[in-house]
Amino acid sequence: MAKTLQINFTDRIGDALITTILRAGVNIGTISLLTVRGRTSGQPHTVPVLLVEQGGERWLVAPHGVVQWVRNLRAAGTATLTRGHRSEAISVTELPAQEAAPILKQYLLKATAARSYFDVAKDALLEAFEREVPSHPVFQITMVEEPTR
Repeated sequence: MAKTLQINFTDRIGDALITTILRAGVNIGTISLLTVRGRTSGQPHTVPVLLVEQGGERWLVAPHGVVQWVRNLRAAGTATLTRGHRSEAISVTELPAQEAAPILKQYLLKATAARSYFDVAKDALLEAFEREVPSHPVFQITMVEEPTR
């Protein structure tokens, strides 16, 4: 079973630092800010996320499992992605295991720090990644409106 994320002080400081840098307009690879409405509070919550991009398509991966932003995104179905000074409204579709497996594999090749949260090696067969999908949901991103400045 995959390790459970334990949010500690260092993780919080790291996320706050990355969020501050991204809000200042600095691009860091494919890291974006995901803002999604809370499913009970209705308040916007923002977290840094690493996007998987390939062939003009984009996906969100939940490396730490079914955490709050995943639950909120499932409930809302829409969110805002911000990269640099550009924001865009998006909608998402959660992928079934067979479609999500290659995305998870690609994610693990990029996100070396997240590997400890997976029970699969980066070079494992796709069937092994399919078994990881319930613990690490993958969402396909669809742009709702053009990015704004």
